[in-house]
Amino acid sequence: MKFIGAHVSAAGGVANAAVRAAEIGATAFALFTKNQRQWRAAALSGATINEFKAACEKHRFGPGQILPHDSYLINLGHPVAEALEKSREAFIDEMQRCEQLGLTLLNFHPGSHLMQIPEEACLARIAESINIALDKTEGVTAVIENTAGQGSNLGFKFEHLAAIIDGVEDKSRVGVCIDTCHAFAAGYDLRGSEACEKTFAEFERIVGFQYLRGMHLNDAKSAFASRVDRHHSLGQGNIGHEAFSWIMQDARFDGIPLILETIDSDIWGEEIAWLKAQQVQTATV
Repeated sequence: MKFIGAHVSAAGGVANAAVRAAEIGATAFALFTKNQRQWRAAALSGATINEFKAACEKHRFGPGQILPHDSYLINLGHPVAEALEKSREAFIDEMQRCEQLGLTLLNFHPGSHLMQIPEEACLARIAESINIALDKTEGVTAVIENTAGQGSNLGFKFEHLAAIIDGVEDKSRVGVCIDTCHAFAAGYDLRGSEACEKTFAEFERIVGFQYLRGMHLNDAKSAFASRVDRHHSLGQGNIGHEAFSWIMQDARFDGIPLILETIDSDIWGEEIAWLKAQQVQTATV
């Protein structure tokens, strides 16, 4: 079964994210559990936690259908010790918030070397950061998102993801989220079924589908291999519709949150319905 949704707003309280997801016909959703552009946030109250769990139960969202995202400020590979420690503390807090809400996944961008340390050293710091966070939390999997490779961001190669996973001690609590726009911008072709087969065969060889915990389904305004992160609505960018239909027709993408971060939230309901229809077509062939 495919779980399909979007990254919805949690404005007014995290419980509202579940409500908004249900309103657009989603069977999955992503959210920020705090303001993504601030380091600190008020602790979750018991009432807030209970409201969130009740809303998820009412709208039939289990933990495996929800892919929270951490703050954009966090850099788990930061080359400066003080800044690295600040990021690690913030990441642990994000993991603990997920734990409190009964969530089992936390999606995050791996980190940046800021042109100050070698890639290998930065990747090792990211893995160490994950180990520290996992040691201080329970039941939440750290889900590394691939990047487009803008600036000094790492995670744009499947080899980067594999290297981070290799450095994580508890392999049962680490995974990846593949963003289609980021992959395309990083040089992994998705233009058509044949290209998708080739790209995901490479993913299986280097990382492994056993680590796939979620996806971000985004078309790309950015050009192929441009290393530029610019999302577009499905079928309106340089990837095109076929890749997303292909994903919906492949059982390897079952049972994980498939999340839209496309640019027009007004048509998320239509995009979700279209994705669901691709799955129905498969079942009737």
